[in-house]
Amino acid sequence: MTIVKPNKVEWVSFFVLMPVIAAANCFVLFGSSWFLRFGYWLYGFGTMMLIGLLFWYIDVVLTRFIHDRFAAYQDTIRRVFSLVIKQFAIATLSFTTIIAALMQFPLADFLPTTSQFIGCVAIALTVTLIAMVIWEGDYIFQQWKQSLTENEKYTRLSLQGEFDLLKSQVNPHFLFNCFNTLSALIPEDRQKAELFLDELSKVYRYLLRNNEDGMSTVRTELQFIRSYFQLLKTRHGDAIQLHIDIDKRYDEYLLPSLSLQMLVENAVKHNALSRNYPLHIEIFTTVGNKLVVNNNIQRRAQKAPSGQVGLKNIKMKYELLNQPGFHVMDDGKNFTAVLPLIWHRLMDKNSVHYTTNQNQVI
Repeated sequence: MTIVKPNKVEWVSFFVLMPVIAAANCFVLFGSSWFLRFGYWLYGFGTMMLIGLLFWYIDVVLTRFIHDRFAAYQDTIRRVFSLVIKQFAIATLSFTTIIAALMQFPLADFLPTTSQFIGCVAIALTVTLIAMVIWEGDYIFQQWKQSLTENEKYTRLSLQGEFDLLKSQVNPHFLFNCFNTLSALIPEDRQKAELFLDELSKVYRYLLRNNEDGMSTVRTELQFIRSYFQLLKTRHGDAIQLHIDIDKRYDEYLLPSLSLQMLVENAVKHNALSRNYPLHIEIFTTVGNKLVVNNNIQRRAQKAPSGQVGLKNIKMKYELLNQPGFHVMDDGKNFTAVLPLIWHRLMDKNSVHYTTNQNQVI
């Protein structure tokens, strides 16, 4: 059997309201001249406080039982009705016990009348109903807080599931594009294909390790993108150029894992590459905690097939993080993606503004 432990509100209600009940009922039983009948008041007040403490605890236990029994929203009326009946029973029984106890003390001529008894019960019932309202208000408030906590927990679990699903999209998407590149490279240059496969194995191990957390520091993302760029250089040589200019103060800022890889892959997939007209990719930071990935546009004669995974993946991750600011721009000459950098994952509840151009999607 679990021992019921009164909470702070219940303790405060006892020490504030019980002395009021005891003093008022001493006035009813012994009159206003307490200094003339000090012994009566002393016995009466002390007895009421002690017996009141006992019945207060019983009241707490019964209130908890009723709250557990009628916890559902549709049981509110039954719960309140049960609490009122309980309060009437507690007030009547407690003062019956108090009167019986006082009659055992050497108090001359102490024989309360029926009207005095009813008056005492009425006072006790009125004041304890106030306590009941306070307890019920605290109970409803705690239920509301618990409901918010549970909703937040379920929302977090749901968002985590969605975020994990987005992470799971990255690996097969990356492999699909790399295998397409490898299949094209094998008939052209077997030696390059072997080198490409060796670099791919290294990069993919790095990808698996860093995609687990869902978020990466700018430093980690740049380490990966440099490794990934070596993979691209194996395939395309001088037809692709990468320039990185990142302010060191952003090294520990966060962004969704593999965002840079997907944007660089996007640029390579949708643009023509040649030594005479190389693809220039720039990664740099700007004021306002922004990281920018920019590439010149050299559209392929034949549009590459697209599952539209990459940009949507990044967009949805920022939405799940409640982090605004991700957007892309296409002016016909350059394709630019702006990624907000996050400090210690501090998010707000603003929505993400997102625009894209259908000519360049992953």
